[in-house]
Amino acid sequence: MYVITGGAGFIGSNIAASLDDDGAEIVIVDWLGSDDFKWRNVAKRRVRDIVMPEALFPFLEANAKDIQGIVHMGAISTTTERDVDAIVRNNFRLSVDIWNFAVRAGIPLVYASSAATYGDGTEGFVDHEDEAHLVRLRPLNAYGWSKHVFDRWVARALEKGEPTPPRWFGLKFFNVYGPNEYHKGGQRSVAVQLHAQIREKGVVRLFRSDNPDYADGAQLRDFVWVGDCVDVARWGLEEKAAPSGLYNVGSGKARSFRDKAEVIFRELGVEPHIEFIDLPDALKGKYQYFTEASLDKLRAAGFSKQRTPLEVGLGRYVQDYLEAEDPYR
Repeated sequence: MYVITGGAGFIGSNIAASLDDDGAEIVIVDWLGSDDFKWRNVAKRRVRDIVMPEALFPFLEANAKDIQGIVHMGAISTTTERDVDAIVRNNFRLSVDIWNFAVRAGIPLVYASSAATYGDGTEGFVDHEDEAHLVRLRPLNAYGWSKHVFDRWVARALEKGEPTPPRWFGLKFFNVYGPNEYHKGGQRSVAVQLHAQIREKGVVRLFRSDNPDYADGAQLRDFVWVGDCVDVARWGLEEKAAPSGLYNVGSGKARSFRDKAEVIFRELGVEPHIEFIDLPDALKGKYQYFTEASLDKLRAAGFSKQRTPLEVGLGRYVQDYLEAEDPYR
């Protein structure tokens, strides 16, 4: 049995689907809300239980002997969230409590960190986990900081020789795209937003650059197919020889927003038409112009699956999900 916090969310529901497809028992820990989207992320799944987050720890204590792994994807992931106290409760304090339970119960733990911890990339995108490296990173928003502060909490525990879960993996997800993200509103990936713009108006809008080093639409991000994220999470859960640690989860290749738009235009058979709009004031000074995951550490640890190229991942997303009658995994 695997317990997945945020199990009805984007990455969490994809991990749940993969485990369920292979016959594992899954427990979804999440709020489903009152809209008509999020519950559909797990509508096809055979679940052992659905647990409200406030009931998580009583459930864990009562079922500890049956739990093979905890996948902690639950968080406030809105990068523009302004309630920092809520972010700390959900992204830091909850992570500490889950870590401590996994230590006591001897259960492997996979948790979501983020490429947002790297800030503007001045210190690079290398997934070192020592405090001497982490202390130099400067996240650009409260969400990234909340993920970073937990990574540093873990680093401190390691340096003090404190107990850890038998295996643990902090996954620094880069710009993830794929099915089951439709409930995220303005936080949906650029891929699904561009698809909607093309279908509705035949045109996409990209941010103008206010950085002289990047042309309009040439801002670069590491876009990663959600299936690749699932593969790394399951490797951490199931590969007993996998060394614990912080790991980047990306494609390893930065691509431009213009590249992404042109691929989707091509998949839809529509002539490219791109317009540019100003960067919102709320993002100025908080916008990453370049991200690219270093995957050397992940490969050295024994993870050998190939990453999905952008053209392949977007083609799969558009044809198998966004253009399909049923877009859910």
